[in-house]
Amino acid sequence: MPEKPLDFATRQLHAEGHVKPFHAHSMPIFQTSTFYFDSPEHGADLFAKKQEGHIYTRLGNPTTEALERVVADLANGDGAVAFGSGMAAIQAALLTFVQAGDHVISGDTLYGPCIHLIKDVFKRFGIESTFLDSSDLDAVREAIRPETKALYFETPANPTCRISDIAALADLAHEHGVLCMVDNTFATPYLQRPLDLGADISVHSATKYLNGHGDLVGGIVIADGEKAQAVRKFREDTGAIMGPMDSFLFLRGVRTLSLRMERHHENGLAVAEHLQKHPKTETVHHPGLPGFPGHEIAKKQMHGYPSVFSFELKGGVEAGRTLLNNVHLCTVAVSLGTVDTLIQHPASMTHAGVSKEMMEQQGLTEGMVRISVGVEKAEDVIADLDTALEKV
Repeated sequence: MPEKPLDFATRQLHAEGHVKPFHAHSMPIFQTSTFYFDSPEHGADLFAKKQEGHIYTRLGNPTTEALERVVADLANGDGAVAFGSGMAAIQAALLTFVQAGDHVISGDTLYGPCIHLIKDVFKRFGIESTFLDSSDLDAVREAIRPETKALYFETPANPTCRISDIAALADLAHEHGVLCMVDNTFATPYLQRPLDLGADISVHSATKYLNGHGDLVGGIVIADGEKAQAVRKFREDTGAIMGPMDSFLFLRGVRTLSLRMERHHENGLAVAEHLQKHPKTETVHHPGLPGFPGHEIAKKQMHGYPSVFSFELKGGVEAGRTLLNNVHLCTVAVSLGTVDTLIQHPASMTHAGVSKEMMEQQGLTEGMVRISVGVEKAEDVIADLDTALEKV
């Protein structure tokens, strides 16, 4: 009789196994640049990959590898590769598999620097791109060319929370021999597992919910088999590995992921429902609201909702500016997924580098406000917003 699989909450604590031969209960920080060899023959065997071991932290570090084992397990992938930032992870996920002459299809609702990377930086190296609404299957189908090698999108997307059907897009991509890559930063493996839905690669900005405490910058790529190894080789060649101290902090954050995401889910939905009823709001973009486009797909492919969402106020950009100038509990700051509540204005902050045309294509208005609800008491966050909205 097969052994009952361990629950997610248990795996986030035990997936990397015990730290042998040190008998350490907590994974130590291997704060070293290099590792010594028992003999010249031992060193030669390690370089030839005839033995397992460590050579140099740019190539791999025990602390970083422990983190990678846990995240790969939680995301149901064969391997995870940790990077020094989310943007480094996105770059590696794409450039491992595309080259000059290739074409990338990307969702048009992305983090601003990611748009610049794919649209402008990649173009310098002969990689063409098409940006479109990834929730529109027909638009994706029509955009596929013989030279298309990758389909990359976020769901929920930043900052509008647009939902794309991962399973349907993966099937479509695979029909044409195209890799399906999903940025799963907003949802985390606790709420959504793209690899289970057919995606080839799942990417995370570890800076956000995975770490959860706003004290490190990192990224991670999760994939199966040979794809994970290919991304790891790209990281070795380009040197963007996450350091051991950050890996230790990241691993500590992952230990409480399920607990935090449950509270984030509850709080985010409570604040969104309250704002939806508020007389000074125009629109609330939250996938957990029944009237939200993509709500049914979100229910099908997710196990709950992240606490980051956007909303628009009656009065536009001036109303949003007044709101941000009058909150006290909520912190005016970029990033998201931290244990405290952050609020910001995408058009002038995270998406400031996005062209006006692209912002219009995304549905990103100048008056849009993005909030990442923390794990405080939801009523306290609501009271802070209400007090600030009185000034609007």
